[in-house]
Amino acid sequence: MAETADAIIIGAGVIGAATAYEMAKAGYKTLTLDRNKVAGHGSTSGSCAIIRVHYSTLEGTAFAYEGYHYWRDWADYLEAPASAELAKFLETGCLVMRTDQNAMMESHMAHCNALHIPYEVWSAEAVMRRLPVYEMKRYWPAKRMDDTGFGEPTGGTVSGGVFFPTAGYVTDPALSAQNLMDAAIRHGARARYGARVTAILQENGAAAGVALEDGREIHAPIVVNVAGPASAKINGMAGVLDEMTISTRALKQEVTHVPSPPGFNFERDGFVVSDSDIACYCRPEHGGNILVGSEDPECDPKVWVEDDEDYDRSFTEQWTHQAQRYAQRVPTLGVPGQAKGVVDLYDVSDDWIPIYDASSLKGYYMACGSSGNQYKNAPIAGKMMTALVDYCENGGDHDATPLVFHLPYIDRPLNVGFFSRKRAINKDSSFSVLG
Repeated sequence: MAETADAIIIGAGVIGAATAYEMAKAGYKTLTLDRNKVAGHGSTSGSCAIIRVHYSTLEGTAFAYEGYHYWRDWADYLEAPASAELAKFLETGCLVMRTDQNAMMESHMAHCNALHIPYEVWSAEAVMRRLPVYEMKRYWPAKRMDDTGFGEPTGGTVSGGVFFPTAGYVTDPALSAQNLMDAAIRHGARARYGARVTAILQENGAAAGVALEDGREIHAPIVVNVAGPASAKINGMAGVLDEMTISTRALKQEVTHVPSPPGFNFERDGFVVSDSDIACYCRPEHGGNILVGSEDPECDPKVWVEDDEDYDRSFTEQWTHQAQRYAQRVPTLGVPGQAKGVVDLYDVSDDWIPIYDASSLKGYYMACGSSGNQYKNAPIAGKMMTALVDYCENGGDHDATPLVFHLPYIDRPLNVGFFSRKRAINKDSSFSVLG
């Protein structure tokens, strides 16, 4: 007899694990499947795990501010035993430079005003007081090292930035996914690792479970695709790609680790910084280091990956370009000859806004296109996906009448149709990792 469950969740990354936790709390007997050997060891392990509240849309900002509260209250949210080893959220704050590229952060501040999110406007002098190794010359447009004029200021200075105190980063993203799976299991969820899904089973036009590579079948009337960079493959198995106006693809990303400059310990005294003038973001990294990522400017080539298990995982010259762009802001930065950091994949939608949705295949749901800017939203995404499953399984037509989900911490409604697989490309998106 085939194994059964109320719901199968494909993927034990941070959002898949949060979905398992929330569905288990809601009474579903869930089975999470992941081809990796441990929860959080897919693309979640390569996440920069930045927690921030600034997004280019009001909906994205509300979702992120709601998400912040779960990380702030992590142990309570997990109902974790006192002995549990938990990932830590370090609330350092986040500075976003005010530039012409982000319209001087005016719309972001308007979103924060509407949602009562605290922020401070810093002058260039205030930035340099907090980050004395910074200098504020302008370098836009972002360039690569072999471009004419690289490293040459383009006139004037960055005027300052907006500092968000309700921000920071999580020290161990893989551990955070494991924390969530442990919490789910305490509520009766099951998990199976090293399990590769090869087919989505269907019966009478509805999801009926999955088939595994070893030939076994697991039957369930609900299947939730949270497979990260493999999500498009799983959607293909379900036969739902043709109905989607928003697609997802796997994108290779390189994250640079460099040592703090002499005389300033960035791990101790720094914070998250987003700097669209040089198209880099950074955060403190253990060992007194700085983590530097790209904000996806036009000069950086996009490396799309067809097979999320078979791609070049080595560092390329992109590592050095990012380090050297950041060195424009920090002239005393030493760029080592040996590349250190992370190479991994993002699961990216056409407008970099995730898909949290049902599908035309009854019982089949998706939480896709979430890499790069949704780690921070994992707990509330899991809660919202559970509400979406409840809504649809109890007769709701999410396409015709989208679920309106209540964000409990900030006491605000959110139209989940914002994340529809059938939406038009959102022109208010940053079309980058910033979301």
